Amino acid sequence: MSGRAEAEGQPNKRTLRRGLLAVRSGLTGDDTRKAAALLAERALELTELAAARTVAAYVSVGSEPGTRVLLDALHARGTQVLLPVLLPDNDLDWAAYEGESSLVRVRHEGKIELLEPSGPRLGPEAVLAADAVLLPGLAVDERGTRLGRGGGSYDRVLARLALSGADPALVVLLYDSEVVARVPAEVHDLPVHAVVTPSGVRRFR
Repeated sequence: MSGRAEAEGQPNKRTLRRGLLAVRSGLTGDDTRKAAALLAERALELTELAAARTVAAYVSVGSEPGTRVLLDALHARGTQVLLPVLLPDNDLDWAAYEGESSLVRVRHEGKIELLEPSGPRLGPEAVLAADAVLLPGLAVDERGTRLGRGGGSYDRVLARLALSGADPALVVLLYDSEVVARVPAEVHDLPVHAVVTPSGVRRFR
């Protein structure tokens, strides 16, 4: 798939990731704070989140589009928020978010430092109870195809959801420039239902 994309003059996933990460690395702290506030405002307007009893989300790190404001707002409105715990095989366990004090810094060998929930582990299957799943990513295209960071953790989550028949709203949080014309797609890639950026929301189905 990637070779065919390159042959047609399109960047493959590795090249696309490298370029997107380079742009993110140039963002200032002020840039990311402003974007995080706008992302939370836009995301909280989503009917999929307003109606959700349980939302599976994640804690942003570094220059990722910020999620902390959104996590606190969801928690404050009484939504159960599940956050991932990275397992040694790159799969994800889950635990409930109980506010900023419930997060701990965890250094996984060979990976970046993550903020993870400190509460009881609920198991990888806990995500099946989510009414909406907020996904990290680097880009999404006009078909709703999401480009992840390549670790495979969320491929497993999405496969678990599909296998179980669960059908939560799949929402990716990005910067405006990361909504692109085309992302190289694999057979197993599942399209997301919506993308939230600081300037607004776009739905794909």
